[in-house]
Amino acid sequence: MSNGAGQFLFAGMTRDTVSRRALVHFDLASAGIPGGSVIDSVQLVLRMDRTIVGDIDVSIHRVTTDWGEGASDADFAEGTGTQSEAGDATWIHRFYDTGLWTNPGGDFDAVPSATLPVGDEVRTYAWGSTARMVSDVQGWLDLPASNFGWIIIADESTHTTAKRFGSREEAPENRPKLRIFYTQP
Repeated sequence: MSNGAGQFLFAGMTRDTVSRRALVHFDLASAGIPGGSVIDSVQLVLRMDRTIVGDIDVSIHRVTTDWGEGASDADFAEGTGTQSEAGDATWIHRFYDTGLWTNPGGDFDAVPSATLPVGDEVRTYAWGSTARMVSDVQGWLDLPASNFGWIIIADESTHTTAKRFGSREEAPENRPKLRIFYTQP
């Protein structure tokens, strides 16, 4: 199952005890940051618009290998996903149906880059700035081929922890945003 071209990203465990994780990537080359710049601080901003539970810690982890965003687009609220299409990232595939993750669920740093409690209030939530987030983005700026983004993981130890966030296919005001503050060389 996947939702590569859907309007929403999901993280956490559904009431049917199915884990959901989301992947986000930002093209730093188009951000206009001059080479040699020093990243000072970073924020990841996501809009959460649906959940059935209060505060749950949601973490972001640096992804360590490439993955795809295919054309699958689930119907309705999108939480159940849909049939994977060529190039989609799934629980076992980096690129459906050829490239596999080394570890089912994604290949990422075990230590989160940031963690934030996300409540049940429909609003934007901002992760960061943390030293690990700054290090991630500095690394992506210095070595663009290492930019595989972050995976978003919420509590998967119990059911009904899932949070729904806007994807880049959502209305502009609800899309994920990466705020970067830097010093030019």
